[in-house]
Amino acid sequence: MDTEQKDFEQEALVREAEEAALRAEDSRALYEVKLQYLGKTGKVTALMKRMKDLAQELRPAFGKQVNALREKLEGLFDGLEARVREREMAKKLASESVDVTMPGRRRERGALHPVTIVKNRLIDIFAGMGFEIFEGPEIETDYYNFTALNTPADHPARDMQDTFYVSDNLLLRTQTSAGQIRLMERKKPPIKMLSPGRVFRSDDDATHSPMFHQMEGLVVDRGITLCDLQGMLDEFVKAMFSETSKTRLRPSYFPFTEPSVEVDVSCHVCGGKGCPLCKGTGWIEVLGAGVVNRRVLQNCGVDPDVYSGFAFGMGIERIAMLKYGINNIKLLTENDVRFLAQFKD
Repeated sequence: MDTEQKDFEQEALVREAEEAALRAEDSRALYEVKLQYLGKTGKVTALMKRMKDLAQELRPAFGKQVNALREKLEGLFDGLEARVREREMAKKLASESVDVTMPGRRRERGALHPVTIVKNRLIDIFAGMGFEIFEGPEIETDYYNFTALNTPADHPARDMQDTFYVSDNLLLRTQTSAGQIRLMERKKPPIKMLSPGRVFRSDDDATHSPMFHQMEGLVVDRGITLCDLQGMLDEFVKAMFSETSKTRLRPSYFPFTEPSVEVDVSCHVCGGKGCPLCKGTGWIEVLGAGVVNRRVLQNCGVDPDVYSGFAFGMGIERIAMLKYGINNIKLLTENDVRFLAQFKD
């Protein structure tokens, strides 16, 4: 092979490598092209392996030409690598640039649901009075939901149109009072417990929902009276509504308490003077309560001649509606973001 033909082949190889390198779009592609020519199995290495087929006197000149070719290609790739890296850096900087004249993007912050806010507040208030939290099952037996709470078999609350029955003996609990029975069965007095949770009743209008949240409270000890109940409720309404709030007890009837009372709180909007919220009376009904019936204590193995107690129960949605002036309970379950956003801190 004469010198002119060798020079022609080497120049063609350089042009071929240059064209392939210019087509590379990024550093990785350029590196792959470089390996095709200068790698261990590349085309320049293949040329060097042809040296063994040449005569002894031709090998030094051939080796010198191949080395010159290698240096030329290395210079070519070094130059192109610098250009590619510069181009990639410019592209990266452009993609990461920030236009400081553009308005900032505000990150929306979520908020707790008003029912959750009120529930947490109730727990904080009563936990501060020494109450422990107990959560019972949502599917209850007839015994814990009705019988043990002194609710007779012919009581209207047991009717199919008022209670969601799963079977003859199982139902979706209508009150969290069932948790009081379960705790009294396993723990001896003194007892101070709070039982929050979901309850279910066949009722649906602007102020009632088939599923809502209740919070029941129970205190059992020696010498507990109705006066202890009112004193505790006075502290509760002051913490929940305002420091000037007062309570009023009205006679009522519940199977599991005797005597039983409906508890009113002075209107926190008008201060008892009368307004649309309290319907001009100055008072708002908030919960039911009373002294625990002797039969309920006996059903749980507690001696009613030694111990007495009081119980109370309130709807968490009702407290939330009164506290925030919500006039329709369905607003609490529709998940309208415009409504819920009002309760951000």
